[in-house]
Amino acid sequence: MSSDVSDVLLRVEGLHKHYGPLHVLRGIDLTVDRGTVVVLIGPSGSGKSTFLRCLNRLEEPSSGHIYIDGVDITALRKRLPLMRRNIGMVFQHFNLFPHMTALGNVAEGPRTVLHMSRAEAEARAHDLLAKVGLAEKASARPAELSGGQQQRVAIARALAMQPEMMLFDEVTSALDPELVAGVLAVMRKLAEEGMTMIVVTHEMEFARQVGDRVVMFEHGAVIEHGRPNEVLRHPQHASTQRFLHSLLKEMEV
Repeated sequence: MSSDVSDVLLRVEGLHKHYGPLHVLRGIDLTVDRGTVVVLIGPSGSGKSTFLRCLNRLEEPSSGHIYIDGVDITALRKRLPLMRRNIGMVFQHFNLFPHMTALGNVAEGPRTVLHMSRAEAEARAHDLLAKVGLAEKASARPAELSGGQQQRVAIARALAMQPEMMLFDEVTSALDPELVAGVLAVMRKLAEEGMTMIVVTHEMEFARQVGDRVVMFEHGAVIEHGRPNEVLRHPQHASTQRFLHSLLKEMEV
């Protein structure tokens, strides 16, 4: 997966992850250019989420290297909080602070990590809530929001740290179908604005329309990658063909 070095934001070389005898990631190589959207697909248990969590060191890689802007972050220890500021991550479950308003959830990181004043952090939070279509929900607590609205608050919270790259781990899979579109619309807008994104999803239409590349995982390895139309319409690997066929069968049910 070669690319012009000057355009590369993320480069992963030979990434392995073991949990005891379980070999979850098996030598992943990946480059991600600035301003591009890379969509990771594959069956459950194929290593996609573990890979994302290794990228911001929520999981420690067993071996291999992860370079961001040419800096090997697998060699960093004391600078982990600084590194994580540049990598926003949104999870399947929203993990919002239940006692805080939407505004408070989004402003908390800038206040505690970036040491912004309350006024500055809340001004940023208001702007980001408006960006994700929730300006009128600033004073609402998570229990007063739908799942889709909570997920959009979670996206705003990650953006509040002004990351260079965003990681999305199955962020629509826990939502009712009618709430998915609002979250995907926010992600589509971020892509249009040039945010570098790595997205784990089963939303193949999003992958086709928004992704610059699709990467297929199986058993902790990348088995196929390419442009969305190449991988999704004309998959070469039998496992990719089976996976996409299984998604179509699910949609028909």
